[in-house]
Amino acid sequence: MSYFRRASTRKLTIVIGTSSIVDETTHEPILSILSLIVETAIKLRRDGHRVIIVSSGAIGVGLQRMNMPKRPKHLAQIQALAAIGQSRLMSIWDSLFAHMNQPVAQILLTRNDIADRVQYLNAQNTLAETLSFGVIPIVNENDTLAVSEIKFGDNDTLSAITAAMVHADYLFLMTDVEALYDKNPRKFPDAQPILVVDDIDALQADVSSAGSALGTGGMATKIVAARLATAAGTSTIITKSSKPGNIAAIIRHLHPPIVEPSETGGAGDSVSTVPVPLLPLHTRFVPSSSPIRNRAFWILHGLAPHGTIFIDRGASNALANKAGLLPVGVVAVEGNFAQQEAVRLVVVDKQLLGSLSPMGDSSGASMQLVSKGEEIGRAVVNYSAGEIARIKGMRSSEIVGVLGYADSEYVAYRENVSLHSNAADNKSRPETPSGWHTPPVKERTPESSIADLRIGQ
Repeated sequence: MSYFRRASTRKLTIVIGTSSIVDETTHEPILSILSLIVETAIKLRRDGHRVIIVSSGAIGVGLQRMNMPKRPKHLAQIQALAAIGQSRLMSIWDSLFAHMNQPVAQILLTRNDIADRVQYLNAQNTLAETLSFGVIPIVNENDTLAVSEIKFGDNDTLSAITAAMVHADYLFLMTDVEALYDKNPRKFPDAQPILVVDDIDALQADVSSAGSALGTGGMATKIVAARLATAAGTSTIITKSSKPGNIAAIIRHLHPPIVEPSETGGAGDSVSTVPVPLLPLHTRFVPSSSPIRNRAFWILHGLAPHGTIFIDRGASNALANKAGLLPVGVVAVEGNFAQQEAVRLVVVDKQLLGSLSPMGDSSGASMQLVSKGEEIGRAVVNYSAGEIARIKGMRSSEIVGVLGYADSEYVAYRENVSLHSNAADNKSRPETPSGWHTPPVKERTPESSIADLRIGQ
């Protein structure tokens, strides 16, 4: 006689887009898909795993509730529909899970909740406690309150940040295709699926799929989410949304339950794995071997940068060696930011323009910044943009003489700096402005954010 032993418990985050659960024409909830998602989540729970669902669909359900033919353009109307639809959407989830006696919890987030460190930790703790209760959290962006400045933009990004907050083992991005392809499979019959992605920067895939009429995501946003999640140590999987059972099959294939002999078993009994179903088609993004978490992740992905500090190679090397950022290493400032706000760190090179000395040496040569810079990370600064502009290039001992005070010898403490682990190979190199007084750079999304600072909360 043998018995099953569950595979080790894992945390799974599943993101469901609006087009997967709401009909684009009638705006009615697709109960068949919703029911399959519930069955899959219950199966995963019975296998011992902890499940989080990130669900879109509030605005789509609101359209159906109010019998409106299409999504309006005015923000106030969209937010009103989100408020109407969110209660209905949550009611549907709760009703379906109630048939299986599974409690659920609603968690609504905006970027403001993530940008505030205390609120970030509160959200993190709430998710952890909810999972410890055996409850399935259902997360969505709070579209009723969010405006463009504080929106995640799509639930793929929200799901990646949620996965990082709970240190999830897997993030499942459900989409209308089975996997990521090298070409658009709808146009090219010879398109080949990409099964495993080890290096997202080297990825060559078709991302032409855009979001639906109701939703905001697309394949490109899923690549962004995969970049964020894998940097935090979360394996990310793209698979077909109409087949939620693929999730359980993939997990069982990767982590099959164990069969152990019972106490009364025969001498020939031995430990073995349970036969598992065939592996469904999917794309798996391999997580970073040195993940970033907690405060480092929050600095890079939770905070919106308000400006840019350009630093020299010496300062960059010092940061890489775990030293803080001193004013002597700052060469320029861009943007209008205050103390304790986040900024981009961009390293630039300086070169001699040419000799001004009649002897031909470089004693009188002037310096010029190169036209390209490389973003190496983010930092929370101790001084405002105006203050840093006045003390840049100076020694820390000179700060008092210039400002009349010195809040710190550092422009940014090392614990408030997160560096991109792939900074040396970063393909995205923002232009370094020639005049240094140009308008602030547009806020960048987390697309290029991967860090190498690994510290606690």
